[in-house]
Amino acid sequence: MSGNEIRAKYLAFMEKKGHAVVPSAAIVPENDPTTLFTGSGMQSMLPYLLGETHPKGSRVTDSQKCFRAEDIDEVGDNRHTTFFEMLGNWSFGDYFKQEQIPWMWEFLIDELGLDPNKLYITVFGGDEAAGISKDDEAPALWQKLFAEKGIEAKISDIGTETGGYERGMKEGERIFYYNAKKNWWSRAGVPSNMPAGEPGGPDSEMFYDFGTPHDPKWGEHCHPNCDCGRFIEIGNNVFMQYRKNEDGSFSELEAKNIDFGGGLERITAAVNNDPDVFKVDLLANVVMQIETLTDKKYQDHLEAFRIITDHVRGAVFMIADGILPSNSEQGYFVRRLLRRAVRFADKIELPDGELQNLAHSIIDTYKAHYVYLSDKENDITDAIAAEEQQFRKTLENGLKQFNKISLKVDLKLKKTPDEKHNVAIRIRDRVFYGQKKQKAKAEKVISAKNAFELFTTYGFPIELTQEIAAEKGLKVDLAGFEKLMKEHKEKSRAGAEQKFKGGLADHSEKVVQYHTATHLLLAALRTLVGDHIHQAGSNITGERLRFDFTHPEKIERFKLDEIETWVNNAIQTGGAVSIETMAKDTAHEDPTVEGSFWDRYPDEVKVYTVTGNDGTIFSRELCGGPHVEKLEDIKGTFKIKKEESSSAGVRRIKAVLE
Repeated sequence: MSGNEIRAKYLAFMEKKGHAVVPSAAIVPENDPTTLFTGSGMQSMLPYLLGETHPKGSRVTDSQKCFRAEDIDEVGDNRHTTFFEMLGNWSFGDYFKQEQIPWMWEFLIDELGLDPNKLYITVFGGDEAAGISKDDEAPALWQKLFAEKGIEAKISDIGTETGGYERGMKEGERIFYYNAKKNWWSRAGVPSNMPAGEPGGPDSEMFYDFGTPHDPKWGEHCHPNCDCGRFIEIGNNVFMQYRKNEDGSFSELEAKNIDFGGGLERITAAVNNDPDVFKVDLLANVVMQIETLTDKKYQDHLEAFRIITDHVRGAVFMIADGILPSNSEQGYFVRRLLRRAVRFADKIELPDGELQNLAHSIIDTYKAHYVYLSDKENDITDAIAAEEQQFRKTLENGLKQFNKISLKVDLKLKKTPDEKHNVAIRIRDRVFYGQKKQKAKAEKVISAKNAFELFTTYGFPIELTQEIAAEKGLKVDLAGFEKLMKEHKEKSRAGAEQKFKGGLADHSEKVVQYHTATHLLLAALRTLVGDHIHQAGSNITGERLRFDFTHPEKIERFKLDEIETWVNNAIQTGGAVSIETMAKDTAHEDPTVEGSFWDRYPDEVKVYTVTGNDGTIFSRELCGGPHVEKLEDIKGTFKIKKEESSSAGVRRIKAVLE
């Protein structure tokens, strides 16, 4: 069964269960500065999990595009990919465990035909420190479903992943308790890491047993969360029922939610009973094309084939969402994907320039569901071709620099070991406490500093430096390089925290108030200063808002006072914030809808309207939420503290609710 078929089956199945089918959000999340990419299906749904009303109702389903940059170095095995699709269904205060678990069983076993004997379940074993008890309800529901198929499903408490390797699985055991590290879901991880206002909850994960032999290098015994590859997680039912309080305690949400996420590629692999996701049609078409172009077999070059296939696919979808290769933020990862793909393409002698043709194959595979890929096909392939060409020039220059470095190493080795120089040479048989000095032996080593320069200036991945060094009989100071990389990342992270970042700091109550006030601020600016003004960026915390907008000159204080009065009058008038979903093209053509960054939004968008009690429309704006439901929920008096230049043609306002 193909991945395209399974996606269609899932959406149709959930539609029959009363869910509205909604389009995937963009790979770059809106109003979420905590992450560069949409890495899970729930990110775009967070406002509704926190209580905001979804325009499509309390039940929705989709297939969400996701990208996880942290998995780049994991790609090469049979199950990790950077880009993937997450099948999802949500209940916003509607159904809960009693419906979700049987539906998952019905879809996987009855609709897709999975063998229930190969299905294993993990559940939440509690978190004593957080004061959250273990989940007794989910195991009982699963146990009943297994029993209906005549399968014994004993429940076992493994506790931790380490415990699984030590204890293993006993006969008849099929449902396993793990701690919060494995069976709790929130964007921030375990309960102790969650910020105030963040939602989370226990989960119940579903694993498919491919029956491959256990690899003891991971641990003595196998268990569902084992990394040996026998078990692969195909879905996770999150019971989103808690919210962290300011004092660190947890309280239950007024309306409990369901957040299901199932990896499309992994589910398809399970249906086809083959643990290699690169044999799923969504990826296999590219694999076969590489075989044709190189006259090499996939099974003989697994790592290279997988990395090229995954990385080109990831680049295709990110470029389609407007992220071009660059040296900063999201663009850096597109560049890294493509350059790594080039390196492995050379390993298997894939002809220069063929990465863009692989992109055509990916677009052909996905265009029936993601129709916009066809419209952007030329832009995608042109960007890939340009990046490959640029990197090949970089490679050429980098090789020249590498040769200079290696030559210096050879020259320095001709000096005595006692001479001071900056080239890294490891000296053995040094003098120890009066022992007779023996003749020193030196190894040819590329220093950490030089390896780091090759990486930062010439784009050489450390693996490439090591490979070329080995060919020349040189070694690389890898430990020193990793130390420099760690320092570099820490500096970059600190810089990223200091710079102006877009979006909301979190989804706490005060941040939501400030976010709605920002809409009123923009409306006031357009009303009192000019409708040439549009949003150019925002940064909102629980203490203040910063808002960038297009305007060529300073706004005088008297005008800022008028803007303050306009916003405060709107808030005091009272009214409500409503939301409607419409086609992006329709919203774009509607002169009453204000919006910026249109390219970042999917084909279907949300428009928020702020209406006073007397029917006056204060603001009507494209946005991703969340917002207050009523204007009276905005507490405090709106005050503009500062107006200043942000950049050429862009001004910045800093304001508070006092």
